[in-house]
Amino acid sequence: MKFAIVDIETTGGTSYNSKITEVAVFIHDGKQIIDEFHSLVNPETEIPRFITGLTGITNEMVENAPLFSEIAEELFQKTDDCVFVAHNVNFDYSFLRQEFKEAGFDFKRKKACTVRLSRAIIPGFPSYSLGNLCSNLGINITGRHRAKGDAAATVKLFEILLANDNDDHILKAINVRSKEATIPPNLNKDIFESLPDETGVYYFSNAEGKIIYIGKAINIKQRIYQHFTSAKGAKLPFLNEVHDITYTLTGSELVALLLESDEIKKYFPKYNKAQRLTGKFFCLYDYVDQMDIHRLVIGKKANNLSPVMLFNSFDAVRSYLFQLMDQFELCPKCCGIDTTAAGPCYAFKEEKCKGVCCNKEDVLDYNERVEAAIQFIKSENGDKIIIDKGRHRDEKCIVVIQDGNYKGFGFVSNDVQIMNVNEAMEYITYYQDNSDVQRILRQWG
Repeated sequence: MKFAIVDIETTGGTSYNSKITEVAVFIHDGKQIIDEFHSLVNPETEIPRFITGLTGITNEMVENAPLFSEIAEELFQKTDDCVFVAHNVNFDYSFLRQEFKEAGFDFKRKKACTVRLSRAIIPGFPSYSLGNLCSNLGINITGRHRAKGDAAATVKLFEILLANDNDDHILKAINVRSKEATIPPNLNKDIFESLPDETGVYYFSNAEGKIIYIGKAINIKQRIYQHFTSAKGAKLPFLNEVHDITYTLTGSELVALLLESDEIKKYFPKYNKAQRLTGKFFCLYDYVDQMDIHRLVIGKKANNLSPVMLFNSFDAVRSYLFQLMDQFELCPKCCGIDTTAAGPCYAFKEEKCKGVCCNKEDVLDYNERVEAAIQFIKSENGDKIIIDKGRHRDEKCIVVIQDGNYKGFGFVSNDVQIMNVNEAMEYITYYQDNSDVQRILRQWG
């Protein structure tokens, strides 16, 4: 059996938006090095200053280096029939696979990760980074953070692992059915294997136990495996931090979406960007002014006010209000749309308003139409109980919406009959309403 022990340097942390700047490969037959390859690579893009500070590789150094496509065939041939070995193997493998793909090669190799192998074969070290392992094992690294220096150190580490592998961990890792090489280096395989094939919310935690990512899935285990194997999903600096995975089963996909949204705002994970902030969102409010005119107006969400309806954006609520104005002949001035100081509103001039704004219509008649509009809103977006499947066959979940506002969800036995929202309130856990929740509920229908 031959091993291709690899290290690369790159312009960044992920293979789908960064490029290789240096590659080194040592071909090992299990006893000694039998071949090697090393080259700088022109990435055809600028090397960030902080990367140059880390590796010492400058734009000038790679300016006349070969493109990856020019070394691809030789590198492909050298690694043929070899097990691909690297320290945190998914990082190097994902970059090389992407570069080979762009060069027209289908690069597929069995993989072995020296981080995971070290944890299994030589346990007990406080850190399994290449630098710390080499320091603890007495391996001298000449040229740290350069491909050839780090690859040479990985060779020495791998030889130690070969010599101490009394339980055939290396053979087990490269078995075609093994997931060892795809699981993040700091995650115990047993944690992954114990994940359920069920619907719910999952949590990635770092070494300190802090949640760094929250997601939802119809099949938790399958979705998490996609994180580990997808080119775009496997953001490697993120996966390297994963030490533990926990989960909450929901049964219902809708409840998983709602819980995920709430948990992201609760724990503020650094790798969830889309829903971390509740954000500013807009509402349709109603009130009676000093002239006893019942008004429908747009405003930002305020904790001390109860909205008639919530919206994700100003444009959405404004568009909806215009529809109500047309349907119920509401006055643009009384709805805060026409802000001219004096005189009738523009709709009165177009005979679309009956003139409450200029004392041409009785206030009570106008208020009746406003109240009819509010009842229309409530009939469309008022009280609602959504019933979906629970976490097991003997239960169902309920999601409660009252007056268009999300109240929360809960789980009840299938034999419990719920006749109205007030009864449903007894069974739910209350959750905060916000624009993300409203978007989820609207998309769900």
